Amino acid sequence: MSVENRLEKIELALTVQQQMLDDLNDVIIEQSKEIDALKKENKMLKTLMERETVRPLSEETPPPHY
Repeated sequence: MSVENRLEKIELALTVQQQMLDDLNDVIIEQSKEIDALKKENKMLKTLMERETVRPLSEETPPPHY
């Protein structure tokens, strides 16, 4: 096998690896966006739950007919 052939194989392997790294980076970026959106949604839901939870009777507002 000549040096030129070996270099071509190495260049091809590097090109394939670079493409794979680029693809993986794209996946990581998308997952990061999804994680950020889920964190935001989770925080909103947590806030809603804290507002809507049943409170002890001492903290509840009595119904209007009292």
